[in-house]
Amino acid sequence: MARELPIAPVDRVIRKAGADRVSGEAARELAEILEDVGTEVSTQALRLARHAGRKTITAEDIRLSSRQL
Repeated sequence: MARELPIAPVDRVIRKAGADRVSGEAARELAEILEDVGTEVSTQALRLARHAGRKTITAEDIRLSSRQL
């Protein structure tokens, strides 16, 4: 799967966690992990919305889905 998340914001997330320096490889690896987790959460949120008879995924669907990780 091609990476879709830009590296600069991922780098900022790591720095926000307290890192002084971040390798490009580390930022790319976290971007891949975040995309995988985001896909899992989104897939589960879609299931919840469909189960509720909705076509629209809500913030609550995302919150509930993220708790199941």
